[in-house]
Amino acid sequence: MKIAVICANGKAGRLIVKEAMDRNLDVTAVVRGENKSAAGKVIAKDLFDLTAADLKGFDAVVDAFGAWTPETLEQHSTTLKHLCDTLSGTDTRLLVVGGAGSLYVNPEHTATVSDGPDFPEMFKPLAAAMAKRGRKVGVLDADITGPSVPRAFGIRQRAEGSEVGIYPAVTEGGIELMSLNLLMERETDPVVWRGPVIAGAVEQFWTDVVWGELDYLFVDMPPGTGDVPLTVFQSLPVDGVIVVSAPQTLVGMIVTKAVRMAEMMNVPVLGLVENYSFFRCPGCGGEHPVFGESTIDALGAHLSLPVLAKLPLDPALARAVDAGKVEGYEPNPMKDVAELLDKE
Repeated sequence: MKIAVICANGKAGRLIVKEAMDRNLDVTAVVRGENKSAAGKVIAKDLFDLTAADLKGFDAVVDAFGAWTPETLEQHSTTLKHLCDTLSGTDTRLLVVGGAGSLYVNPEHTATVSDGPDFPEMFKPLAAAMAKRGRKVGVLDADITGPSVPRAFGIRQRAEGSEVGIYPAVTEGGIELMSLNLLMERETDPVVWRGPVIAGAVEQFWTDVVWGELDYLFVDMPPGTGDVPLTVFQSLPVDGVIVVSAPQTLVGMIVTKAVRMAEMMNVPVLGLVENYSFFRCPGCGGEHPVFGESTIDALGAHLSLPVLAKLPLDPALARAVDAGKVEGYEPNPMKDVAELLDKE
C-alpha cells in the first residue's frame, strides 16, 4: 500500500509514518521545510500548494494535522476542504486522524476495562493469564493517585521516550505497562492533582504512549464513577468492562453505580468478579467466608450479569504482588476468565 502523510513533521504525523513503515507500507512524507519524520520519500510543499498531480498514484492520503479541538475546528475544516478539492476526480482515499490515539489501534485490538473495589488483586492475574495464552497484552494504569501496577510486575525502572512518544515498560512475560509511577522520580512521591489534570494524564497514556500491536489492553481504574472512568469511556475504544465486587452488601451498591454508568455510556459490561469471596484453609482445605457470605450471585441476578469468578483471599497472591512476581502466581484464579474472554 502506498500512502502520503500530510503534516508528517508533527507529532501525529511522525507516529503515523513510523507505524506505517513498521508495517512495510510505502510511505511518503508531505512536509513544509526539512523532513523530520522517518520517511525516506518526501514531497516538500506547503499543504495548500499541493496539486492532484502531487498526490496521484497513492492509495491513501492521511491527514495528520493533529487533534481536533474547538479552537482548531475552523482550520481543520479549511484543511479538509482543500484536500478534498485536490483529490477530486482521483481514486485516492483521504484518511482523517482525529488525534494521535487512533494511530495505535490495531483492527483486532480489544480494550477491556475493569472497574470496582479491590480491583488489583483480580486484574493483575487476568493480564498474566491472557499473556500466557500467547496474546499480546498491554496494561494501562489509570489509577493515577494509587499506581500499583509496576511494582506488582517487578518493574522499577523509569519509562523512556523520544520525539515519537513514551515507550511502555515490558515485563518478563512480555506485557507492556504504562503507569504514572514509571514517570515519577520516586515511586513514593504523592500525586496531588485535581480531577481534570488526572483525566488528562489518563488520556495521554492512550494518545502519547507508543503501544505495540496489542490483542488486549487492560485498564486499571479506581473504583467509583468519577473523572477517570468517564475519561476512559469517552476517549478509549472500550469493548467491555469487568466489574469487581466483594461480599459486603455496601460494596454491591457501589458496584451497581459502576454498572449503571457503563450502561449510560453504552459500554458493554462483560460480567462480575467477586474478590475476597472466601479463605481456603491450607490445613483442612475448607472454604471460610471471612468477610461474610457471598453476595455476588444475587447481585448478578439483580443486574442480569454473569458471574465470571469468585476469588479466594490468598496470602500467596499478596506475596507474589509484593515481590513483583504476579506473572508467576499459580494456580491463577483468572485463567478461566481469560479463556472465556478470548473466545468472545
